[in-house]
Formats: sequence, structure tokens, C-alpha cells
Amino acid sequence: MKSLTRVSVVASTAASAVLLLSAVPAFAHVSVSAEGVAAKGGYATVNFKVPNERDDASTTKLEVTFPADQPLASVMTQPVPGWKAKVSKTKLKKPIEIHGEKIDEAVSKVTWTADGKGIEPGTFQKFPLSLGQLPEDADQMVFKALQTYSNKEVVRWIEPQEKGAEEPDFPAPALALSASDDHHGGGAASDDDADDADDAKAAGAKDGDKETASSKASDSDSSDTTARTLGIVGIVVGAAGVAFGVLAGRRRANS
Repeated sequence: MKSLTRVSVVASTAASAVLLLSAVPAFAHVSVSAEGVAAKGGYATVNFKVPNERDDASTTKLEVTFPADQPLASVMTQPVPGWKAKVSKTKLKKPIEIHGEKIDEAVSKVTWTADGKGIEPGTFQKFPLSLGQLPEDADQMVFKALQTYSNKEVVRWIEPQEKGAEEPDFPAPALALSASDDHHGGGAASDDDADDADDAKAAGAKDGDKETASSKASDSDSSDTTARTLGIVGIVVGAAGVAFGVLAGRRRANS
């Protein structure tokens, strides 16, 4: 009986462990996000965030593949201490035109390789890129990323997120694109707006001049009133002094 009880306990514990593991949310994965806004048809600075999910190995390489159907002519890397970056390009079957210039090749992949310890356990690293010109007819860009560890293990973050479905086990980094009329970020005021602003400033200046003149006039009137009051007080005091002197002289004469 004791043996059967122990077996039941072990089986129950194992089943509970399986349920707990299935309930645990997915670990942090390679992701991409923009600094500010990634506007359709514009340029943006983005960061690929790479966490280390292993306790006994470091991440030593990151490969990011760009979507072939959304070619980017301009991709620039930012130096990351302890890492070397390589930008790979490929010929386009159909040249694209950007700012009146035809482009016959686009970036297909960027690879970062650690020349030091890499991303150690319990840490993460960001890899910045400047991208452009972003597609105008899409709501997002989906990249495929390969994360290589020091023990030669490769994790493939390549599964696209299907609309309405649960997040896959190894989701591919996706960059959301926003609609914007100004591809360079920040709107410019129209000439009419500028003229209105100038008129408002001029009106404000005139009103300020009027207020200043009124204030000066008020101060002048106040000064004149004060001077008159002091003058009258002086006359009254002087007259009182004279009267006091006359009375004092009469008293001395009578005495």
C-alpha cells in the first residue's frame, strides 16, 4: 500500500509540474521597437532588444533578416561596444525609386557578432539601426532573427504572429508602422499660420505699447497729485507757524 501511495504522489506531482510549465508565459524574446514613431514612407531609428534566456551560456551572435518584399535602401548601424556589425545587401529583381533616384539593391541582413563576452546570463542588449525609406502600404514590418549562444545553440525567432491567434513560441520581431503626413517627423506651419502669428505678435506689441503709455500716464498723474497734496500741506503748516508766531509775540507784549 505504501508503495502504491508513493507512486500516486509522484505521479500527481509530475502531472502538476507539467500543468505549471504549460501555464508559464513565454520567455522574453527578440523584439524590435522604434525610438519615437516609425511612420509609413519615412525614416526611423529602431532597437532590436535581445535578452539572454540561458543560465549557462552567453549570446554571441544576432542575425536579423529583412523582408524581401519590403526592400530598404538605407540601413545604418550604430556602434555597439563589444560587437561587430556587418550589413549584407542583395540585388533587387525590380529596382525601386527613392527621391528620384533608382536603387537596384537593398539590405537583406544585418549580423552582429560579439568580440568579447557577449550577452551574459541575466542581461540583455539593444542593437540600434537607422532604417528608411519605410514602406507606405503596410502596417508593419516583420523581421526574422537568429540568436546564437556560446554553446552553439541557435534559437530561431521566425514565426509570424497570425491575426487573432495566440502568440507563437518563437515570434518574429515585428515593427509597427504608423500613418503620418510628415515623413521627417514634426509638422511645419503654413504661410498663413505664420502670417497670423506675426499679426498676433504685432497686435500684442501694440497693446503692450498702449498699456505702457497708459501706465506712464497713470504714474505721471499720481506723481502730480502727490506733489499738489504735499504743497497744500506745506502751505497749511507754514500758515499755522506764522499764526503761532504772531500769537506768541502778542503774549510777550502784553506781559
